[in-house]
Amino acid sequence: MSTPSALVVGSGPNGLAAGIVLAQAGVRVRILERAATAGGGLATLPLTLPGFLHDHCSAIHPLAAASPFFASLPLAEHGLRWVRSPAALAHPFDDGTAALLFPSLAETGATLGPDARTWSALFQGFTAAFEELVAELLAPPLHRPRHPLLLLRFGAAAVLPVAALARARLRGPRARALLGGLAAHAGRPLSAAGTSAFGLLLGAAGHAVGWPFPAGGAGGLAAALAAVLRAHGGTIETDAELTTLEAAPADATVLDLAPQGLLRLAGERLPARYARRLARYRHGPGAFKLDWALSGPIPWRAPECGLAATVHLGGTLEEIARAEREADRGIFPARPFVLLAQHTLFDPSRAPPGQHTAWAYAHVPRGHDGELAHAAAALEDQVERFAPGFRERILARAVRPPRALEAENPNLVGGDVGGGENGLSQLWARPVASASPWRTPVPGLFLCSAATPPGGGVHGMCGYHAARAALDYLDRRVAPGAGRSTPAIPWSRPR
Repeated sequence: MSTPSALVVGSGPNGLAAGIVLAQAGVRVRILERAATAGGGLATLPLTLPGFLHDHCSAIHPLAAASPFFASLPLAEHGLRWVRSPAALAHPFDDGTAALLFPSLAETGATLGPDARTWSALFQGFTAAFEELVAELLAPPLHRPRHPLLLLRFGAAAVLPVAALARARLRGPRARALLGGLAAHAGRPLSAAGTSAFGLLLGAAGHAVGWPFPAGGAGGLAAALAAVLRAHGGTIETDAELTTLEAAPADATVLDLAPQGLLRLAGERLPARYARRLARYRHGPGAFKLDWALSGPIPWRAPECGLAATVHLGGTLEEIARAEREADRGIFPARPFVLLAQHTLFDPSRAPPGQHTAWAYAHVPRGHDGELAHAAAALEDQVERFAPGFRERILARAVRPPRALEAENPNLVGGDVGGGENGLSQLWARPVASASPWRTPVPGLFLCSAATPPGGGVHGMCGYHAARAALDYLDRRVAPGAGRSTPAIPWSRPR
């Protein structure tokens, strides 16, 4: 019997994860990547001046550090080294102070005024059982929970709008703002149901595993994943855009593409009803991204911001809520909520000696292509607000609005870096409601992008689940026993 073959289209973290799982099972894996390098959004590039390295898309990776699948791989043997700042996150205020998210609940509470105990009460259980919680949340939507009480406790709070949870559980503006900034990663109005899930998960991650990043740049994670794939016999071809499925036949094909990409490649082969459901898939806001080469570190008014690789710039919970609401309504926020990373404080290899980089983005209307200088100034105003003198340290900037992000990577539809809207229903029904949403109606064709469960974030679990579905197909239809050697994540049923 010949060895079954699999084609993976797209080499983002989910495409690489899918390829690794298939190759581990002995399947002949070939990955096609339209860009010049593998990794998708996991890339580190000289975007400004010589000697300055900037992360192309994703930059801080709490879910990668927490990923059950990534933890099962020998990534360190292939060069991956995580860098962790003393605090996962800083959130400065106009009075020159900041709230910080430390691994320690007590240290975090010391920055939160009257909410030290309430913050600890909110996060202690989820932090102590973080590994079990992540295993439940990143498992397939339809699975038998191993920790049902933990999942129920999380779900009871997670379904709430974060604005409501913050006001119900926290008394002071500092803790409310810190939680609101965490939840704003959802790209949804803070009044939307389910936004608390993002705040609770990312906050617990900060306490349990930190918010690390790969030394040398996000491309280091992509390189390590690619090395694991090749060690199992898989291959990657770059500068190789697939325009028709017939051009690269395989026993199973796995697409690390947005639903629009699936429609482009296989629209004529898809049942009309399924195609209509894909066409209705909703995307989140756009990202307006800036990268800076700096002559020195960012001059924070609150010096404790220098303890964190990630800084949230948005002021109070009410201000953050206004910015996210405006972006959702198609209005460029007057004061955008800015997510900023300052890698070179902890990884000086990314800039010439004594100089620094900074990375930032804000949620803006999807597809925004307005006046770039005005938009960039709005983001820089927020940095200057909390770090007077910041602009004087800018040597060069790279400006990438939502349309530019989509042009570079068609998966980022309208500049949506989350792989789809994170509305409560679409968190699980991605891209359609299905017992196995990674399968398409076309035999042997699977979807593994962030438009499938468990959704956005660099964790590889969409690729893992899609590959397991593909192995089931190969086992039943092509080569019995093809998937039996695949290492199983703990929640997987025995094959």
